[in-house]
Amino acid sequence: MKFNAALLFGALTLCLLSGSAFAQDGKFQAGVQYDQIDQIPGTQPADHVQVTEVFSYLCSHCNAFDPYMQNWMKKLPADVELNRIPVGFGRATWELYAQAYEAASIMGIADKSHVAMMDAIWKEHKQMRTMDELADFYAQFGVSKSDFLATAKSFAVDAQMRHNQQMARSWGVNGTPTMIVDGKYRVTVGGQVHGFDEMLDVVDYLVDKELSALHMQQADAASAANKTSP
Repeated sequence: MKFNAALLFGALTLCLLSGSAFAQDGKFQAGVQYDQIDQIPGTQPADHVQVTEVFSYLCSHCNAFDPYMQNWMKKLPADVELNRIPVGFGRATWELYAQAYEAASIMGIADKSHVAMMDAIWKEHKQMRTMDELADFYAQFGVSKSDFLATAKSFAVDAQMRHNQQMARSWGVNGTPTMIVDGKYRVTVGGQVHGFDEMLDVVDYLVDKELSALHMQQADAASAANKTSP
């Protein structure tokens, strides 16, 4: 058979181009629309995908982002969990609000007070500069002011704040709002991500990617269990 160099070159070129297309990892690319986190801190949940919003109440961009988040949350699948981490970045006022959020979280009122806090700051222009004033705000959500103040000063809140700040540093968070998917991927607006809608599109893409892997693991585990059962 006669050797056809042109045909071989064309086949090799096609393979290289195909490999490059697959390496782009679909619609969005690591290092372009999102960053892959090299050091994954802690153990990720085995039964759901976890999405974390890193934010501050005193961040104007977080306030602008929040309506997008509220709409996005309505469409979350049952096996996707959202949590929030408030950061301070060494700013005393940001740290104060982060401390208050952690107290509200421990007392079970963080979710129902979240939008109201954003509105109080950015729509009503309320200035709460002490924990006492923040306790007055949170008291309207069914907790006593004295209990809130005691919780805010507790070891549990201090430990949670330290843990969360360590997580944010491990994820490479240096601005807000930032979205973290399963502790593996970091998404922010900027560069090739041109707005909050696109930011959440990237998050959805990564969530779908993690859900596919999770469901495959669950299917494999179920199959293995069926093989070993009598």
